[in-house]
Amino acid sequence: MAKKIFNKDTSTFFIVIIAYLAVELLLKTGNLSSLMTGLLVPLCVYVILAISLNITVGILGELSLGHAGFMCVGAFSGAFFSRLVGDSIAFGGLRFFLAILIGALTAAVFGVIIGIPVLRLKGDYLAIVTLAFGEIIKNIMNVLYVGKDVNGIHISFKDTTSLGLDPDTADVLIKGAQGITGTPKDSNFTIGVILVIITLIVTLNLIHSRTGRAIMAIRDNRIAAESIGINITKYKLLAFTISAAFAGVAGVLYAHNLASLTALPKNFGYNMSIMILVFVVLGGMGNIRGSVIAAVILTLLPELLRGLNEYRMLIYSLVLIAVMLLSWSPAAKTFRERYLGFLTKNRKKEVS
Repeated sequence: MAKKIFNKDTSTFFIVIIAYLAVELLLKTGNLSSLMTGLLVPLCVYVILAISLNITVGILGELSLGHAGFMCVGAFSGAFFSRLVGDSIAFGGLRFFLAILIGALTAAVFGVIIGIPVLRLKGDYLAIVTLAFGEIIKNIMNVLYVGKDVNGIHISFKDTTSLGLDPDTADVLIKGAQGITGTPKDSNFTIGVILVIITLIVTLNLIHSRTGRAIMAIRDNRIAAESIGINITKYKLLAFTISAAFAGVAGVLYAHNLASLTALPKNFGYNMSIMILVFVVLGGMGNIRGSVIAAVILTLLPELLRGLNEYRMLIYSLVLIAVMLLSWSPAAKTFRERYLGFLTKNRKKEVS
């Protein structure tokens, strides 16, 4: 059993590394279009988001619709830090590393704050409250103004004039609905893949650890887990916080790939949370490798179908339905089991 798990985890890392090397080869030879090149960093962002949400939905077994809210917190806190220390830390690598830590820590703090009251709820109630959190965060960022001058940092929820900045040294960092502009573009595809691998390492080690087994025990049977002394609140909050922290990391990576960061609905709204959830469901809840593959395919598919114009989203929807049926219908599962069993028997015969 341990050998099987090790082989599965190793194959996941192998897939990511091979995909990275293949893309780098295409980039070096100039065989990758500018459109696809621009999708490389967002691709890593969506993979990290899918893996992190799978911790809450697949491993913990709780439905969260506020994942885009944690991404928003991480994106704005990381971008704000980079703008704030842009002059004092000239080395981009160090600045970006610190921004990732700031984004992850801030999102984790929000995960704890939201998780303590929210994780007492179950099912639809939990989903609705987390959805409300995501919308509240997005709307707060749209009315938040932050500036700095010789007197320090000023915050307002009205407009830039109400900040009361010194005109000679004023620098408005967050401009309400206009967001943050001038964020250094420190992220790239290589850094994105490194962050994906780190996310995989932490998540897979969590799953196979004693803590991960306790979390999955809560998912399978809460009453039985509590009866053997598992602290339900502690482990649920831990899983929720780790999930939020990695969403914050994805947000920092996303923010440092853009010249201007705004809290638009398409970036951090309800649709973004639903899209991440689709990655998790189609890839298989609790299946980390499935989340990676689903995020890559469903991100690239609309762009690959762009030449079909008005039929593009229709084909995309049909593919989603087909994948869902093939992944979850009892008939498809039975067919896969029989087919895989037939292949295994043939292999054993060939070896013998």
